[in-house]
Amino acid sequence: MYRAWKFLSEYSLLLIIGAGAALIWANISPESYHALVEFTLWENAPVGHLHIDPDGHGHRTLTAHYLINDMLMALFFAIAGKEVWEAIALPDGSLRGKKAVTPLIATMGGMLGPVTVYLLGAVALGKFALLANGWAIPTATDIAFSYLVGRLVFGAGHPAVMFLLLLAIADDAAGLVILAIFYPQGDLAPAWLLLSFGAAIAVWFLANRLPRMLDASRPSLPASTFVLQKLSFWPYLIAGAASWYGFHQAGIHPALGLLPIIPAIPHSDVEFGFFAEEEEHQTDLLNTIEHGLKSPVEAILFLFGLANAGVEFSAIGEATWLVFLGLVIGKPLGIAAMGWIAARPLGFGLPVGMRMSDLIVLGCVAAIGFTVSLFVAGVAFPPGPVQDAAKMGALFSFAAAAIAIAAGKLVRVKRQALPAAV
Repeated sequence: MYRAWKFLSEYSLLLIIGAGAALIWANISPESYHALVEFTLWENAPVGHLHIDPDGHGHRTLTAHYLINDMLMALFFAIAGKEVWEAIALPDGSLRGKKAVTPLIATMGGMLGPVTVYLLGAVALGKFALLANGWAIPTATDIAFSYLVGRLVFGAGHPAVMFLLLLAIADDAAGLVILAIFYPQGDLAPAWLLLSFGAAIAVWFLANRLPRMLDASRPSLPASTFVLQKLSFWPYLIAGAASWYGFHQAGIHPALGLLPIIPAIPHSDVEFGFFAEEEEHQTDLLNTIEHGLKSPVEAILFLFGLANAGVEFSAIGEATWLVFLGLVIGKPLGIAAMGWIAARPLGFGLPVGMRMSDLIVLGCVAAIGFTVSLFVAGVAFPPGPVQDAAKMGALFSFAAAAIAIAAGKLVRVKRQALPAAV
């Protein structure tokens, strides 16, 4: 069972299983599926979906869907945020320096391309007003699945795999900003963000900076040792809850509510990179928390797939094809065009051993949107036929894996294994 769980969690198959189960269930018995997903856990709750009564008073309802998408998924975005923070802030971060310039510029293309295809398609269909708000759905790149397909197409040792990871991390960072700015939940009340960022500053000072100040003249470091051994992650858990509530009240999607706390958690000055095996041996608090969250987050992703991928096949519509074409056409073209501009006219180049034709194949791999595309579809449109159609487009993006494999064979990608250990 341990080996089976490790296999499932490593390759995110739990998410696929959840999505597959939802798809089958919703098409066999849609009534029972939606009854479970929208099951009310707590009426008149302090958090949850806001409903305005006829008399003008509001009340909140905590449903299973809200619990999964807005509360539990905060842990998933916290792990994604941790990787982005490491890549940007640490001295050896993968998104620092000249090595990251071409992937970052290619990421811009990987977002502008899908948006252009999506919006032009909406104009051509004459339904711009109805569909325009879904422009961000095809901008996403699913890190885990793209990484797996990238290794399959290029081989684990090919420089395109690291290029893909840099691009996917930057894409995630931009996606978090898009979610926060362009998809607010209800009326904005930005003053509540003072609670979120105040909690982050307070926990950084009280659990991190202050103990070091108290230990300045004491070699045994009693204050820091007490915080590390006795308090551990608890101060950050409390601060995280406060930050999440601040986002909830501010009208910004609360699934992003743990992000301000990430920089406040102690971290070593070494970053090995996303999916690096060496990360497993890091014992600083931030990595320790991530290690502890990995298995729960995989279970959460199963629930996320189950709660969001339950779309009836009859829901296929214009939004389906706009999302799908934005991903499988707009993203590869955008990445290839902007990557070429960065590598050739701007002179930043490509990693040694990577060809321009590899960039096109990489763009096809990055077109797998799935997880984040599903999430954005759920906030871009209200529940109903358009949201379901957009979600189907996100599910169809798995076809990008087959397209990438075919493209790799067409341009004769030379697979490269990892170098043998000496």
